Amino acid sequence: MFIVVMGAGQGGYYLCRELIADGHTITLIDKDKSVCDRIARELEKLIVICGEGSDQNCLEDAKIKRADVFVAVTGIDEDNLIACQLAKEVFEVKRTIARVNDPRNKNIFSKFKVDTSINSTSILIKIIEEETSLDDYMPLFAFKRGKISIVRVDLPTTSPVVGKLVRDITLPKDCVLVSILRGEQMILPKGDTKLEIGDDVIALTTIENERDLFHALVGEL
Repeated sequence: MFIVVMGAGQGGYYLCRELIADGHTITLIDKDKSVCDRIARELEKLIVICGEGSDQNCLEDAKIKRADVFVAVTGIDEDNLIACQLAKEVFEVKRTIARVNDPRNKNIFSKFKVDTSINSTSILIKIIEEETSLDDYMPLFAFKRGKISIVRVDLPTTSPVVGKLVRDITLPKDCVLVSILRGEQMILPKGDTKLEIGDDVIALTTIENERDLFHALVGEL
């Protein structure tokens, strides 16, 4: 398939990399030139367009008329929605997929007929409400044909990362911290976020690195 992805954050980067590995043709759009240049060097088979994905001319440069799927995963809901609308209404892309950052906007995406909208906050809230397990580690679900997994890790008192800032933690390759659940509070991890005993860490990892991620966050058992 030919897929156009808008947004070169961590999620967009890993999405493009895995889709290329599966044999798809991918064009990535992002407005940050330095990010575009870096990703173009790292992913040789990726076509990178520097520009605003919510701009019609930029989408034309990305050859979106040939796209089977358009995916908008930026951190700005308005840009994702506008880009999906252009892809669907102007360029007649068959399927649009959007990241929804604010759960209050999910109904708007549905109203404007974005085919699939994904909101990580709603997923995390569901995890909090339905949580019953006392295990230190729980795979939540896998996707991309079982290659990538979202996991939950409970930090015990013996965790080597307790008391450390996120920027000082060394994670295995291809592992990303998505969120920290602290009681009923959800924290989006930043470099200066300090991890505490009892935190539930939600992470994205490749299947082969699950065990290394567990050891990095919990330690050797």
